[in-house]
Amino acid sequence: MRASAAIPPAVAKTMAALNLLPTAVPGLIILEPRVFGDERGFFLESYNERAMAEAGIRERFVQDNHSCSQRNVLRGLHYQTQHVQGKLVRVVEGEILDVAVDLRRSSPTFGKWEAVRLSGENKRMLWIPAGFAHGFRVVSDKAHVLYKATDFYAPEFERTLAWNDPDLKIDWQLDGEPIISAKDRRGVFLREAETFD
Repeated sequence: MRASAAIPPAVAKTMAALNLLPTAVPGLIILEPRVFGDERGFFLESYNERAMAEAGIRERFVQDNHSCSQRNVLRGLHYQTQHVQGKLVRVVEGEILDVAVDLRRSSPTFGKWEAVRLSGENKRMLWIPAGFAHGFRVVSDKAHVLYKATDFYAPEFERTLAWNDPDLKIDWQLDGEPIISAKDRRGVFLREAETFD
């Protein structure tokens, strides 16, 4: 068996590099990984601790989640008041409209939201730091969504912000009636919600 050659440091750094795209909400970062493709398919690093640290994301991830949903399923907007989670979200198949709402009262963008299209095709990821509510709507026939979390799921501290809060006016780019769980239908408006300092 032949030993594989070591990757030169300069090449390794290039492979791990991420393109960062700005958002209007401080802390939210759209990440584009470098994709290496040929006639066989493609390769990308979906997570590299060094590259994330260079992008300013130094949190430790403790849990990976995977959901599969059909077209027009709308999940969220979820957050935890304790064991607060930062999330690194990506889609491996299909497309979603991913939404994050700033719940940090000290933030100049408190109550503002950002919507980003994530898909298996564009391979973008969204970093949502602690202090945000998160949700998404499935745009394609179905979507497989993966996300890493910085703390464990704690159902006793989970809260749901109303997806249709009239003060937030989130444009979910709806295509028909959304499919929403009973739990998410009980979400509260921002003016009544528990928030962060």
